[in-house]
Amino acid sequence: MKIGIVCYPTYGGSGVVATEIGLGLAKRGHEVHFITYKRPARLNHFNTNVYLHEVSSFDYPLFEYTPYETALASKMVDVVKYEELDILHVHYAIPHAAVAYMAKKILQTHNIDIPIVTTLHGTDITLVGSNKSFFPVAEFSINSSDGVTTVSNQLKRKTESTFNVEKDIRVIYNFIDFERFRKTNKDHFKKAIAPDGEKIMVHVSNFRKVKRVDDVIRVFQKVQAQLPCKLMLIGDGPEREKMEELCRKIGLCNEIRFLGKQDAVEELLAVADIFVLPSQNESFGLAALEAMACEVPVVSSNIGGLPEVNIDGKTGYLCEVGDTDTMAEKVLSILENPETHQRFRTAAFEHAKTFDIENILPVYEDYYKEIIKNVNGKVLA
Repeated sequence: MKIGIVCYPTYGGSGVVATEIGLGLAKRGHEVHFITYKRPARLNHFNTNVYLHEVSSFDYPLFEYTPYETALASKMVDVVKYEELDILHVHYAIPHAAVAYMAKKILQTHNIDIPIVTTLHGTDITLVGSNKSFFPVAEFSINSSDGVTTVSNQLKRKTESTFNVEKDIRVIYNFIDFERFRKTNKDHFKKAIAPDGEKIMVHVSNFRKVKRVDDVIRVFQKVQAQLPCKLMLIGDGPEREKMEELCRKIGLCNEIRFLGKQDAVEELLAVADIFVLPSQNESFGLAALEAMACEVPVVSSNIGGLPEVNIDGKTGYLCEVGDTDTMAEKVLSILENPETHQRFRTAAFEHAKTFDIENILPVYEDYYKEIIKNVNGKVLA
């Protein structure tokens, strides 16, 4: 199959998932073409069967804002036409699904009917798409896609309750590449972060308000008062400066490491003892799943798709949003007893294995074939 993938090339979940899907499909022998405005964050090595098509911007005094969507549509048309793609898989409804519809209509004038699959990731529905400025376009784009997937059952329900959805939405979970995310011996990292054998708490996010990173710090403050502990904060974003100020205010700067964006996040997860994700909204919780694959139990909020990833009382604990007291209690209940900690570690890993990329990629392959056959009657082996 020749597959086009359109995504945001950032550290956000949708870009990560889109890139990993493409890389996984390329390993299985498919030809994958990424169409985006710069190299995706995890597309950092040469890969056989993988091609990158960057969207060029055009500066012109008449344009106060560069018309990226128009340039993207033109690039989609060009790649589909000249690379003879079988399908386009776009991630994030706004603007990618809308732009894909425009590209599809243009291609039809060239007697090319390209199937479009749109994957919804969360904030494109709960935040952006539901905004009145984008609502009609988001709804139209979803219904105009040939296939629609969501990353959790909760997001499917949310999409169907937010929009008048005419499409049958398929749930295909996010996944883990166990060749990358696994427990490894990184004692030199652990000693550098916790030289006296302290427990290590970790949080990974893009530091937006919805991630409630201040709750992570409050939980750590309560835990650290009873148990020697260090905190690794991985990622960056608009809330980072405020979080640094909070650390200074509570006097824990020496115990907290702001590590910024990390390409090899798995090497840091490998030394962690507990992962905390107190988000106000998570449509899936990919960061939590990556931690679980590295045998790290998770204490998280109980919203969105997180209960489908983090099994309460087994792989970690679910708590109410903002309840930092209970979160701290749950963290301590896991870390204070070595046998309990190991039980949660093992269960987290076992549950994460059900999301192995090798289980998920065939689901995408079958779905692509189904959509292609429905659109243009082409049957792929």
